[in-house]
Amino acid sequence: MSPSILAQDPTLADFGQDPWWLVLIKVVFAFAFAVLATLLGVWFERRVVGYMQVRPGPNQVGPLGLLQTLADGLKMAFKEDILPKAADKVVYFFAPTISVICAVTALSVVPFGPMVSIFGHHTPLQVTDVPVAVLLLLACSSMGVYGSVLGGWASGSTYPLLGGLRSSAQMISYEVTMGLSIVAVFMTAGTMSTSGIVAAQGDGTQLTIFGQPIPAPGWYAILLLPSFIIFFIATVGETNRAPFDLPEAESELVAGFMTEYSSLKFALFMLSEYVAMVTMSAVTTTLFLGGWRAPWPITLWEGANSGWWPMLWFFGKVITLVFVFVWLRGTLPRLRYDQFMRLGWKVLLPINLVWILVLSGLRSIEDWDTRGKVIAVGIPAGILLLATLFWPNRRPQPKPTPQEQVDSRPHGSFPLPPMDLQVPPSPRIRRVVAEREPANIVAGSDSREV
Repeated sequence: MSPSILAQDPTLADFGQDPWWLVLIKVVFAFAFAVLATLLGVWFERRVVGYMQVRPGPNQVGPLGLLQTLADGLKMAFKEDILPKAADKVVYFFAPTISVICAVTALSVVPFGPMVSIFGHHTPLQVTDVPVAVLLLLACSSMGVYGSVLGGWASGSTYPLLGGLRSSAQMISYEVTMGLSIVAVFMTAGTMSTSGIVAAQGDGTQLTIFGQPIPAPGWYAILLLPSFIIFFIATVGETNRAPFDLPEAESELVAGFMTEYSSLKFALFMLSEYVAMVTMSAVTTTLFLGGWRAPWPITLWEGANSGWWPMLWFFGKVITLVFVFVWLRGTLPRLRYDQFMRLGWKVLLPINLVWILVLSGLRSIEDWDTRGKVIAVGIPAGILLLATLFWPNRRPQPKPTPQEQVDSRPHGSFPLPPMDLQVPPSPRIRRVVAEREPANIVAGSDSREV
């Protein structure tokens, strides 16, 4: 098969033509990728966070600690499986499986590469594709939260219930924001098919800005920079990753919705979290980072986007995004719940609505190249969004002195005790002193001197 044939982008007509055994190979590959990425993802996170915190991380089980995650899985499998008396047994059992199934299902419409030849069959490196594949990704992300919600409710305990309620609030808050970001993508690409979106991000397009022809960047992370920033923030919130890990906040809710789980059920919840992180990284790569297409300057090589090489670029982008997930966990503190809700409803959602309105207006202008005007507006808007999110909004105020605190209180308020006040002895000490030296107590001696 010639490289020109292998380099072509798959279309919807290329799916549904494979024999059953080839479809089975693709399904097993997608599942194996999810499980293997989880095993390596846990090890990767421990090593990276250990490097950031100047400690070794796992380094005893296997070379460089590579088998540590496997050892942890075996340990969980042989731990005692505890079932709370107040739990709803059916829902309690199926809640972890819902999270895992939804996270793995999303990989079925993620393109791993272009058309390739497998045992003589010309087939795309993708399990399947549908005209509304983007909506399928959004549905899998929404349904995955039900595992956390039902697991917290079915445990029959207070802390898991609070964690489940937080999960439902996160889903409602950040799913709307994520959906609006995806709207910008298929408005620009003109299709909801994931293979079509990757094809629309191809390189080599020329645009004219102020009469000057320049090469246009194809990735929507550049064209739709505000949507990319908001989408990635929403994915961190959807996957319950730090600094948005409020449903499982250890310092507040013990372990949140996972408090009453143990053994393999607890392992399934951990598996679903890491599979969701890898899956959302793959979805972000597909929608905004060109999918399996090679980055510049690798694109200068003619064979960069043909054959099996695109799988290497795809996995490289996914690993980079997973590193960003880990980086956020190792550097940012957990947000308060009111800060988290305020960010979603009062910052990200209004900015996304305004950006969609601006994008629609730019596409309605006919005398200016669409891609050029999106670049001219999208990049400054993305930079302004980053400045809005990360610019310090207030200067640190010096801590007031105790006397300033006393003077700042309104007249008639409860007075502050003096700073040098000594704590009086307890009644028990007074009684003991009175029994031992009654004459001193009658004479007015201070019991604190005894």
